[in-house]
Amino acid sequence: MKHLLSTEGLSRDDAVELLDEAARFEQALAGREVRKLPTLRGRTVMTVFYENSTRTRVSFEVAGKWMSADVINVSASSSSVSKGESLRDTAKTLRAAGADALIVRHPASGAAAQIARWTNDGTDLPDLAPGQERPLTTGPSVINAGDGTHEHPTQALLDAYTLRSKFGSLDGRRITIVGDVLHSRVARSNAHLLSTLGAEVTLVAPPTLLPTGVQTWPVRVSTELDAELPGSDAVMMLRVQAERMNGGFFPSSREYSVRYGLNDARRALLGEDALILHPGPMLRGMEIGFDVADAPQSVVLQQVRAGVHVRMAVLFRLLASGGAEAPAHHQSTGAQQ
Repeated sequence: MKHLLSTEGLSRDDAVELLDEAARFEQALAGREVRKLPTLRGRTVMTVFYENSTRTRVSFEVAGKWMSADVINVSASSSSVSKGESLRDTAKTLRAAGADALIVRHPASGAAAQIARWTNDGTDLPDLAPGQERPLTTGPSVINAGDGTHEHPTQALLDAYTLRSKFGSLDGRRITIVGDVLHSRVARSNAHLLSTLGAEVTLVAPPTLLPTGVQTWPVRVSTELDAELPGSDAVMMLRVQAERMNGGFFPSSREYSVRYGLNDARRALLGEDALILHPGPMLRGMEIGFDVADAPQSVVLQQVRAGVHVRMAVLFRLLASGGAEAPAHHQSTGAQQ
């Protein structure tokens, strides 16, 4: 793997390998007073966020630092972007400055893939000898940390890791994803990844919050939440993304909560072993009840913890696994690359 831009097209073997790698990192760090591995020493990782973020940005930064990488945060509001610099020029500048990996969040769908093309086309390399072909994979690895309403692959991986940690396997598990599917990159990434891992995924949303073409996704679609909760092994509530909405997608917040919010009454429809997930930030009282968010079935904080280990696995896979010497945690645990 050179980049991680999407879960669509990610093979089951690749996904399982990343999840297994995350488990090895979690095992290697367990009980350590100093959580530091030499795995990415000498590598430079840059986070480039054009949108606000807490969980994704912090967990990538923690992941990089726990692996001894040099982590540099680039914020659009405090960079030359605020002076009018283009996305292309920013990406090229960061590559020239020595980035080994660019972790990109951007409000435009497809931005991460475009950055991967711009920074790996070889056009800014020194002149080549006559007849020598210009390499196409010379630039930094690009990780999509959320692009518009397209995808958020590492969020889907950490969700799968959380579910797998509880269930052991996702084969045949019924996962229900509820809410603003139309604007959710999390829903898209999870729909593809969880299906690839063998889960039966159902999307539940008001008709106005279902995207065009959703019938082609590897999922079932429903507009009735109460009918889908019994028998669900896990339910993932999505944030209503009001900042992306132009117009009325539902009459009111109260009506949305009544029809599609996970309250105590609906939690009672779930089995005792069913899990409750949320990618955050949570709008308590709207898509999820105050008590439900903190219920024993909720694994929201486990998702956050899983995010660090999953992102460590992604960084390792992209930056260190290709012919690199086995990192210390692999040598000490006896795991194979």
